[in-house]
Amino acid sequence: MSIATPTGSFPNTRMRRNRRDAWTRRLVAENALSVDDLIWPIFIREGSGQTTDVGSMPGVVRVTLDRLAGHVEKAAALGIPAIALFPMTPPEIKNAEGTEALNPENLMCRAARLLKREFPELGLVGDVALDPYTDHGHDGVIRDTRAGEYVHNDDSVGILVTQAVNQAEAGIDVIAPSDMMDGRIGAIRAALDAKGLIDTRIMSYAAKYASAFYGPFRDAVGSGRALRGDKKTYQMDPANTDEALREVALDLAEGADMVMVKPGMPYLDIVRRVKDRFGVPTFAYQVSGEYAMIMAAVNNGWLEHDRAMLESLLGFKRAGANGVLTYFAVEAAQLLRAG
Repeated sequence: MSIATPTGSFPNTRMRRNRRDAWTRRLVAENALSVDDLIWPIFIREGSGQTTDVGSMPGVVRVTLDRLAGHVEKAAALGIPAIALFPMTPPEIKNAEGTEALNPENLMCRAARLLKREFPELGLVGDVALDPYTDHGHDGVIRDTRAGEYVHNDDSVGILVTQAVNQAEAGIDVIAPSDMMDGRIGAIRAALDAKGLIDTRIMSYAAKYASAFYGPFRDAVGSGRALRGDKKTYQMDPANTDEALREVALDLAEGADMVMVKPGMPYLDIVRRVKDRFGVPTFAYQVSGEYAMIMAAVNNGWLEHDRAMLESLLGFKRAGANGVLTYFAVEAAQLLRAG
């Protein structure tokens, strides 16, 4: 039995009309994802002739410098604007003070010089923090206090400043402090300017949370097993949102050119609040744990790779991000270029 519907009276507005055809959906789309929105994080390691898998991140590898240009070439050819470098420091040169971070010939600086020579138009983002270099796995240096061991803010900032200047002099275009020490943006900006590096940008990890989603990354850079305790005394409490706005405001006042929210998908509300409040270039990091979860579901046949990948990245744009650091960058760029 059919149910008659009065002609022309129900419903007058049909939201589905604008979803009827692919061309209509494209015309009325409120947000779009493009290759220009992507930054590709890359793990580098010492040695030669080696590419090693990161077991907890299917499809992600660590590359030695002699293979780095070949590895990055595909990103440059696809028009990905920038890559972010993360070093895996050999355990034998790690120590409590992270002194290898101060070495102008360390892995990071050598990689920057190589890539700037091979791909002068490709943006290079350099991680500034001590966790790849310390034998305790923390982002700063540890000092004994009356309350016990504590990551010391001001002592750490002094080291981070030198690390940042070394990277900038080696060719890093965007200094990205991920350490969450107070005052480090102002100190780094002053040091860069004093060296005449006035065009070196700072992308502050302004709202970086003490998250459970960093585990695979720590495997990739070799800091996970070394980590003593946790990072809750300097990274943000996942319960807080107003505090994120204070962190962003401080970093902008100190000279940050861009800000970042990390992790990404569990913190899209923070991305939206930051963008709405400040209107500055705002980035999100789709971190290792987010990538690993999607890939685990894909490899179990529970999600379709391409659709899940692109949908997750579009979510960042919808939340207000100008761009996304993602391990999916090359795969996403290939699909976006193909139309």
